Amino acid sequence: MNRVTVLISLIVCIFTLSACKKKNPDIAYYNKVNEIDSIYRMADNPELAIAEYQKLYKKYYPKNQENRDEYEKYITLAEGKNIDFGGKKSLYKLIDLIAPYGNRYKKYLPLFKKYGIDSTEVKKEMADWKKGLNKTLIDSFTVAMMRDQEGRYDDTILMAKNVKKNAALLMWTFDKYGFPSIEKMGTIGNNDVFFAMPTFLTHMIESKEYYPYIKKKLLEYVKSGDCLPRDYAIMVDRENINNNKPSEYGYTLMIDIQDSAQINRNRKSIGLPSLKHSAKIVRDYKDK
Repeated sequence: MNRVTVLISLIVCIFTLSACKKKNPDIAYYNKVNEIDSIYRMADNPELAIAEYQKLYKKYYPKNQENRDEYEKYITLAEGKNIDFGGKKSLYKLIDLIAPYGNRYKKYLPLFKKYGIDSTEVKKEMADWKKGLNKTLIDSFTVAMMRDQEGRYDDTILMAKNVKKNAALLMWTFDKYGFPSIEKMGTIGNNDVFFAMPTFLTHMIESKEYYPYIKKKLLEYVKSGDCLPRDYAIMVDRENINNNKPSEYGYTLMIDIQDSAQINRNRKSIGLPSLKHSAKIVRDYKDK
């Protein structure tokens, strides 16, 4: 085999590997999920939705956004239609995605059992997932979440000090660990403290010194798939309320939406569903 042939073979091999490599979820992923979600939720075409999900998960690692629960939906839709969703291998991925949510796994025990995964194995997988979390972040944000509520609305001086401390922690986290996502620290901290990230991020607006940088970094993390678009949008629209500006993403109940078309464009730019689609998701979630 001559050098040219070897070189061509090497290039083909590299191209094949790169083409097959899955990506982490990003804005393109979110928008595709929104498109697929509307196929079964609004157009009532589950078979097409399943086919589109299959294509999506060949390109991306799965994610499970709140209210949409897209990977759960894919598996349950496919199972209901007797369509192959990847069997045990895909169910292990599902376990990792629902591990942060306590007893949520229980409703899937019959499905796990059908594919040879008993409850003991499920609990072991969840325990292994928990062991992989960042203990430093869990400890730090447990304190931060408690601090975030100290003196709120009662002691403005203490509140301002706490916001400054938490903003500094957030920027330190960005620098050392990236965005403090569910994948890194779960949803519950020490002593059952809930990581209320949307509320926590919204309070960063009060830090005049650090907020512009935090806002810029969060948009970067939205684009990389680390920060949920919803959390960023809620924060930005709260800022708009505070400054008597129009809503950008439609998360401001206190401000009338004047240009829904522009808001829908803004929402799509960060991977959020349209206002109409979002309202349907919320209604369906409440009707569960």
